[in-house]
Amino acid sequence: MSPTRRSFIKAGAISVAALGLGQAEAAKRDSPLQGQPLENLVKGVEPLGPADFAARIEKAKRLMAANRFDALFVGGGTNLLYFTKVGWWLSERVFGVVLSPKKDPIWVSPAFEAPRAQELVPAGQEIRTWQEHESPYALIGGVLKDIGAATGRLAAAPDLRAFEVFGLRRTLTGAEIVDGAPVTEGCRGTKTAKEIAFMDLANRITKIAYREGFKTLREGMSPRDLGGAIAAATQKLGSQGGGGPQFGPNTAFPHGSQVPRTLQPGDCVLVDGGCSVEGYRSDVTRTVVFGRPSDKQRRVWDIVKKAQDAALAAARPGATCESVDAAARKVVEDAGYGPGYKYFAHRLGHGIGMEGHEYPYLVKGNALRLEPGMTFSNEPGIYIYGEFGVRTEDCMVVTESGARVLGGMAAVSIEEPIGPE
Repeated sequence: MSPTRRSFIKAGAISVAALGLGQAEAAKRDSPLQGQPLENLVKGVEPLGPADFAARIEKAKRLMAANRFDALFVGGGTNLLYFTKVGWWLSERVFGVVLSPKKDPIWVSPAFEAPRAQELVPAGQEIRTWQEHESPYALIGGVLKDIGAATGRLAAAPDLRAFEVFGLRRTLTGAEIVDGAPVTEGCRGTKTAKEIAFMDLANRITKIAYREGFKTLREGMSPRDLGGAIAAATQKLGSQGGGGPQFGPNTAFPHGSQVPRTLQPGDCVLVDGGCSVEGYRSDVTRTVVFGRPSDKQRRVWDIVKKAQDAALAAARPGATCESVDAAARKVVEDAGYGPGYKYFAHRLGHGIGMEGHEYPYLVKGNALRLEPGMTFSNEPGIYIYGEFGVRTEDCMVVTESGARVLGGMAAVSIEEPIGPE
């Protein structure tokens, strides 16, 4: 071990003690296991296979039939990846797939891109091409005609660009262009066991990486220093990602402040970030104090944790999205940090999966009822501008009987922000 590396580890150990993270954390730090190198936790993970993508398309067909859609057009982006595993960059040239209950997928591609498309599209699926002077929308219209839906309802995936939607409406005058969200969100809004396993692992990796990062806290360090330590740990654990740290009064800005600040004793440290496993995201926030927490910092941290626990208890099949938000918000307001969004400045949570923020949302006014397999962030916060902010965030999955934290390791106290594995 080089002298520089040895000095870095020693400084990290000292800074953990300075954090005041408690005897439990110190004991874990000093155990033989804590001295071992981080292992690649992603090694050996089984990716999704053809049967998984076939099941997704079959579910999409059922939802199309239920919503009286004759077809669904999906362009490049996350929805295309979800249904087909085909990744395609976004440009001004239309590329995508027409899904319908009556026929196998039919692809639409620029002619000069056809050889590359053939490398990605599953064998046996038809690819129709358009030349540079031709209209891709007319080509899509030809697909509708062939399935007997020239005057039917074509659903547009909600992540299509505006020019694509307008192009479809301008060209396919006999068809009705409608919002395809009931299909895309209806499929992606609930996760399979495999998808949940990917998210469990991604969230666990992020929490372990935060634990490693917190060991490096030292007076005068920059948020970039801490972010780098977390990113390095995430990479060693087999993923890519990290966390965006904020220090001191900057933690009162829910998405961070642009004012530079180095770490000082008594500062709150708020880190929000994540990683992915097989394309499925984590999203974790932790707040600690560098040094000894003040009574106010400790009280606010405890209120936020109590609010998070209340939301987890309220999340169950049949409960509405807004009721889960209300459960957390009541704790915050009853503790004197209200009304409404005054201190708890944002919704409780967002859906999460292949994207960090996706349908559905835990927010007032959303009467959607929860179903097993739905996954959300659970992230109450209290933000006191000019002083500090506290947010504790874990992702959770709705189960048959309630909800559970993805990746485990829920925060225990301000001294133990990363719970036992």
